[in-house]
Amino acid sequence: MPPSGSTPNLGWIQSWLLYALDIGLVLALTYLVLLIIGERRTLWMVRGLIILMLAAVVSNRIGLILLSFVLEKLVVGSAVAMAVIFQSDFRRFLEQLGRGEIKQLFQPSLRSIPRPDSVIDEIVDAVKELSQNRTGALIVIETSGPLDERDVSVPGVILDAEISKELLQTIFQTSTLLHDGAVVVRGSRIFAAGVILPLSERTASRQLGTRHRAAMGITERVENCLCIVVSEETGSISLAEKRNLNRPLTSSKLKELLEERFSPSVEREAVAPGLSRLSRQIGSQGQILLKRFFRLPSSTSEEKK
Repeated sequence: MPPSGSTPNLGWIQSWLLYALDIGLVLALTYLVLLIIGERRTLWMVRGLIILMLAAVVSNRIGLILLSFVLEKLVVGSAVAMAVIFQSDFRRFLEQLGRGEIKQLFQPSLRSIPRPDSVIDEIVDAVKELSQNRTGALIVIETSGPLDERDVSVPGVILDAEISKELLQTIFQTSTLLHDGAVVVRGSRIFAAGVILPLSERTASRQLGTRHRAAMGITERVENCLCIVVSEETGSISLAEKRNLNRPLTSSKLKELLEERFSPSVEREAVAPGLSRLSRQIGSQGQILLKRFFRLPSSTSEEKK
């Protein structure tokens, strides 16, 4: 017969294994949500929701009844708000789940990214001509995902036309109605024109023109895009990305930067931004917790022995 103290130990281990399984399932569900959304800006929102959930659990465990009640209501309200904000993503998730496409749920959705061969050549040729003629232009290129209408001041006019340097030059002619706004390039097509972008409020950007401030403003608000600016006064070319403005540029330098940005290795990293790093962090933290829980010797201690 087993010793009398073995049964409590077995129950304790079983309860902790169930607790570890519970945590693992929550992490898997969180990872699935990140794959569905796939935007770096949204990762902070998901992280905030997770922090609220953990705070609610901890406050409930230590007996802070009132704080636990408030945090639980905040968690429910935040979940509902996120479901409303990302209703299209959650609708796609429910459709795939209803069709039984479980495997596809764990695969990052491929975003339409401009290919370096023809699209970049058309854009650079158009920018070169606009720069030589000192015609102002503002071109937003989506990188890892589409822009949201809430990120711009005015959505503009949807064109959904094949991109070409002739079309870009025509749009930004002063005699056209859409020349004042920005052009949004999605994949290999011009998605919209006449888009009014938000202006940057940074002190350094206030010394720039309206187009440059608009380029800075959209890249400050959205990370999954870059913006090309052609100055109407000087004809200089600038490239804004991630709150930084690179100027002045030559057309050859602009082409080099775009080809580097949309190279195949960068394209694979842009499909699910931040997820690979998050997976590594979860894996390393999980190993540390397991070692501490089961009191396993670390690799350094084994080497010393």
